[in-house]
Amino acid sequence: MPFCPKYIRVVVNVVVTLTLWGYFTLGFLLFFSPLYAAAFFFAKERRQVFEKLNHLFFRSFVWLMRVITPGLEICIDEPIKTFGACVVIANHRSYLDAVLLTAAFPQHTTVVKSDFFRTPVFGAVIREAGYIPSDAWQGDGSVFMERMENLPEFFARGGVAFIFPEGTRTRTGEPGEFNKGAFKIARRFQVPIEILWIANTDRLFSPGRFLFHTCIENRIEVRRAGRIPADQIGGQSVKETIKQARGIMLEYARYG
Repeated sequence: MPFCPKYIRVVVNVVVTLTLWGYFTLGFLLFFSPLYAAAFFFAKERRQVFEKLNHLFFRSFVWLMRVITPGLEICIDEPIKTFGACVVIANHRSYLDAVLLTAAFPQHTTVVKSDFFRTPVFGAVIREAGYIPSDAWQGDGSVFMERMENLPEFFARGGVAFIFPEGTRTRTGEPGEFNKGAFKIARRFQVPIEILWIANTDRLFSPGRFLFHTCIENRIEVRRAGRIPADQIGGQSVKETIKQARGIMLEYARYG
């Protein structure tokens, strides 16, 4: 329930939204872009440095969001922050889901909507970080092959590939059908699948809405729902793994 009058809530929503998106753009340009530029020209392991910088930028964004948003609490299971050498799948309720997971994993990669690769500056950042454009995910030749060739080294150093297997944000809260990509990666590179459940990000920033929704009691949670070991994935078909993973997620969504 809202804990302040509607007119105050509207003002707070606008202030929080402009502050967060202002930091996302101006904060990136003023504070982080010089670091990215230095990494581009001087870092020996450019991709790893870009991963770390993305992690730090989104971690600072989450910190700011937590500090300035009335009524907001963010809880991430501690074991999640220690994940390494695995594929992480999660339900998808809001654009904030990717922000939270990027902030959680210093070494990470993910699938990003291809349109973002065509944006100035940000497109170059995610390209250099080794993120996978969604059209490459569907088999776009050289980019897809380059990303796949780098994954053995990525997993060897403890990297986390987090993917939203639904491919889009849910409007009902229930997980939709899963695409195969995340499960093929886990099987091909013999890494486990960690299954997460994300709750209430859509209450703060809903699909199709510009303003953040503040001044309500909102507890955003990222919980570990289950795990499928690598040897089990290798011993069954991709279809069977998808069914198992979706079953774990649905059970957690219903019973917690």
